[in-house]
Amino acid sequence: MSFLPKRRKCRCCSEFFIPDYRNQGRQHYCGKPDCRHASKQASQQRWLRQPANRDYFRGPQNVQRVRDWRQAHPGYWKKKTSSSGKAQIPDSKPLNPKQVSCNVPSSPLGTLQDFCLAKDPGFIGLLSMITGATLQEDIAATARRVVEQGRHILGLHRPAERPLPYDLQTSAPGGSAAPNPAQL
Repeated sequence: MSFLPKRRKCRCCSEFFIPDYRNQGRQHYCGKPDCRHASKQASQQRWLRQPANRDYFRGPQNVQRVRDWRQAHPGYWKKKTSSSGKAQIPDSKPLNPKQVSCNVPSSPLGTLQDFCLAKDPGFIGLLSMITGATLQEDIAATARRVVEQGRHILGLHRPAERPLPYDLQTSAPGGSAAPNPAQL
């Protein structure tokens, strides 16, 4: 046997709606913005109709409380002026682009964003999967070694550098060279 939720007629728009299951006995308005506003107004009117609440904001104690608060917060009600209309005064000190933070140790390797292929997330992800590293500085060091090895293989080394000896590679039984995983 299934229990179908009972529909209820909204007191504001007179349309049928299904009340929330946690509030079925008390929900008389649907969720439309106008109906929610009418629900709030009706709730406030019910609250003010109670004899104990009629003078809630009146009386000498409340008047004095408000006066004290206003005296402690002068100008609270005044409209704030925006700071965007004011001209900015330039600093007299020149900027120092070479300044580094004392909290972060400097790395001679640089950052991964400054390195080649940093805009290709596939390359970075591949290096991360191969090495198991997730820190950018570890991935950047690995990327530099991979690119340097590729330059040496293709003969694109700088004139001042000597190419690496290629006798470190071993021949596989099929005749093709097997890469050494320790060099990656």
